[in-house]
Amino acid sequence: MAQRMVLGFGVTEGRMGRFLVAAMALGFAALIAAGIAAAWSTARNEAHTRDVNHTYEVELAIDRTRIAIEQSETTRRGFLLTGDPIYLDTYRSTMADLPTLIARIATLTRDNPLQQGNLAKLRALTDDLARQRERTIAAAQRGDRAAALALFVSETSAPRMRAVRTLAGAMAGEEQRLLAIRNAEQRASVRVFYTTLAIAGLLLVLVAAVTLATVLRYTRDLATSRDRVRDFADTLEAQVAERTADLTRANDEIQRFAYIVSHDLRSPLVNVMGFTAELEGAAATLCALIDRAEAHAPEIVTEDARLAAREDLPEAIGFIRSSTQKMDRLINAILKLSREGRRVIAPEPLDLTAMIDGITASLTQQLAQRGATVTVERPLPTIVSDRLATEQIFSNLIENAVKYLDPARVGQIVVRGKRDRARVTFEIEDNGRGIAPNDHSRVFDLFRRSGNQDQPGEGIGLAHVRTLAYRLGGVIDVASELGQGATFRLTLPVALTDATIVATSGKAP
Repeated sequence: MAQRMVLGFGVTEGRMGRFLVAAMALGFAALIAAGIAAAWSTARNEAHTRDVNHTYEVELAIDRTRIAIEQSETTRRGFLLTGDPIYLDTYRSTMADLPTLIARIATLTRDNPLQQGNLAKLRALTDDLARQRERTIAAAQRGDRAAALALFVSETSAPRMRAVRTLAGAMAGEEQRLLAIRNAEQRASVRVFYTTLAIAGLLLVLVAAVTLATVLRYTRDLATSRDRVRDFADTLEAQVAERTADLTRANDEIQRFAYIVSHDLRSPLVNVMGFTAELEGAAATLCALIDRAEAHAPEIVTEDARLAAREDLPEAIGFIRSSTQKMDRLINAILKLSREGRRVIAPEPLDLTAMIDGITASLTQQLAQRGATVTVERPLPTIVSDRLATEQIFSNLIENAVKYLDPARVGQIVVRGKRDRARVTFEIEDNGRGIAPNDHSRVFDLFRRSGNQDQPGEGIGLAHVRTLAYRLGGVIDVASELGQGATFRLTLPVALTDATIVATSGKAP
């Protein structure tokens, strides 16, 4: 009877396990769909932003051209009326800039045949205006103001100017029409995104509800089975031994996983790097062979063979080497985060002022190279926390501030702290490049970076900082605008106790 009960219970567990796996797979599929929709929507938003910026650039170029034409007409009239050379100089300067302004419009609208047609008309109008104006100016320069004024009165300049204004308005209207179309497309993509998100959310809610109902049913069955197990006390020892064996196997699996990450993944990587070195030697040998063949029998060396030996093969080897080096850095980063998550937190009194001074001293060379300074608003509050984790947090934040300073201005980094009852808030403020608002949360994600990627790094520094802050019972956020620097705010408890230490898994609460 006991055997039948255990067998039936095992079958129930198996079915529930398969069901939960299927539910989890469905939930993950919904999340993947939502992620794809988010990525697609983000790409559409970026494209829309580019198009909008392009429209604004075209409108600005049209306005500048129209203003230049208006200004040239005004200064020409001023010269005819007063004879003052300053008006003529301004007219010449404005007319000299006009071809550049029109060329700017041509460059921006080269993919729009309608605008190119309008631009051709604008060129013809401005050329005609320029010729007519030159005749009146030439008469005025000869001293024949009567003839100049007669030409001015008889010319058709005013209708031309109205035509220029009408044409400029039509070109601006075309850009507004394109902007309206792009805005409609953007709204449609947003609707698709939210629809996909809603469907994924409903699917997740459904999966959660069904899973919860299944778990509750399983819990009731488990309670019934537990009552039955009480009748079979003689099998308790065997069951304990079985569960112990299960735990041992699970622990072995964890150890094997750690081994795979630290050894099995690295071993093939080392092999690839080794064979890459051999390929480089072989490529050098092939190049030498090609050189000798070209010297003694050039007719047997084809162009494809020459390119393969001297360009294609070295380029492919370079790609392989850079990829393996990146993979090695990523594996090291994952192992570093894993080891940090298992480290035991040891709170102790910390002098933050002395700690920041030590970190600044270690960055003296980098600060000197960038002409930057670090200012500490003394005294910083003292706290009781883990020394290594706290030092790693401030080192990462200050090094990042130095790394991403704006070379166009003198770098200034300020560290300050303020206590508020049982917590302390530290701020690391810089006047560097800054971070776009939509990247404020993403910069703390693993392997995610923001802005121009012209500095070395794998995108783990701020992720590591956030993990350490959580483990110390704190939080970290950032306030920043592009081109206006950034301020990272770290909030920690004044005294880290056992009750506030986050679990050693290193995950966010």
